[in-house]
Amino acid sequence: MFQTKRYAAPPTRRATGPAGPGTGGTGARRRSTRLWPLLGPAFVTAVAYVDPGNFATNIAAGSAYGYLLVWVVVVSNVMAMLIQYLSAKAGVATGMSLPALCRAHLPRPVVRGLWGQAELVAIATDLAEVVGGALALKLLFDLPLLAGGTITALVAFALLALKGTGHRHFETVIVGLLGVILVGFVYDVAISGVDAIAVLDGTLPRFAGADSVMLAAGMLGATVMPHAIYLHSALTSERLHARSEAERRTVMRGQRVDVVVAMTIAGLMNLSLLLVAASALSGRGIDTIEGAHAALGQTLGQAAALLFALGLLASGFASSSVGTLSGQVIMEGFIRRRIPLAVRRLVTLLPAVVVLAVGIDPTQALVASQVVLSFGIPFALVPLVWFTARRDVMGSLVNRRVTTVAGALAAGAIIALNLVLLVQLAT
Repeated sequence: MFQTKRYAAPPTRRATGPAGPGTGGTGARRRSTRLWPLLGPAFVTAVAYVDPGNFATNIAAGSAYGYLLVWVVVVSNVMAMLIQYLSAKAGVATGMSLPALCRAHLPRPVVRGLWGQAELVAIATDLAEVVGGALALKLLFDLPLLAGGTITALVAFALLALKGTGHRHFETVIVGLLGVILVGFVYDVAISGVDAIAVLDGTLPRFAGADSVMLAAGMLGATVMPHAIYLHSALTSERLHARSEAERRTVMRGQRVDVVVAMTIAGLMNLSLLLVAASALSGRGIDTIEGAHAALGQTLGQAAALLFALGLLASGFASSSVGTLSGQVIMEGFIRRRIPLAVRRLVTLLPAVVVLAVGIDPTQALVASQVVLSFGIPFALVPLVWFTARRDVMGSLVNRRVTTVAGALAAGAIIALNLVLLVQLAT
């Protein structure tokens, strides 16, 4: 499934004097040369943090509550950095994906239950990505939603085909699509007149009723993505093989850089989208992506609306391919079964096609899918924290106590928010 690329760390001998011609350049250059081959997995998983579900939830939050839920984006992104780092570390330390670790260490009934909920997560993920791509094509070219969804699925296949030519080709395209999203968001924020004082006030954690709790859960599900947790461990386990303690230290140093940079960019994108909605769309009663696109054109100009739609399209294309890849990881890890990628894609694509065909409001479908993803997070996060805290599993890369405590607190906060949401929905 993944192209395995063994990595051997360069000699760690310290230079004894200034570098001269032919000696490899400065110390900073040598360090960057060591780290460069290790970068990439976090950028692939970062796509999951800026998928079309983020567009829907952040627009809904910003247009309904202004800057109130800025704190949710900030907290979610900090959690994402920690969680994706733990996932990367689990893959490096064990050479196994998180689903494979669950199969190796948990009772079979538990593994089957985890696999079942992970497949539901995969379906919810595909729903968000395909619907988002279809919406973007409708906004840009006025294509019917069903035709746009089909095109999004075909593009995802084409992107996945790049993995057969080497992981760098796939990662380069994904980073390029992330760049398209980033350029659009930066432009929209620059011209939207964001209120800096209101942004600071929005970092104070609070809610404003049951609807804001549901939106917060959706934003959390759109930011901390279960399938990204599964996928990251698989990418590092298959691609990065450390054969000594020195190599492990080098690999994990690279992964820290990879995760921090990729998650920071993804977090800034999410925050930018919320700020644009809060500054340009607040009070306008807009709760759909189509409405947001039209309103951006009216308030910020057609260039802003065009960049918004192009960013949504790039997000749909990139996240759809990454979602399919994570679906393979889930099945192969939990039950050691692998089916053709086309079959896998068709199974998870069916619910999205039904949503597009019967005319369900696509933005509402996107928000609902993110709530489903939020409920799936604990089933990935709790095993991840547990495994990375076990020395018999992780060896020398076992978590420090403070890391385990931070991971447990993150898992507890997510579970508590979901329980509150359940009570709100029930009453």
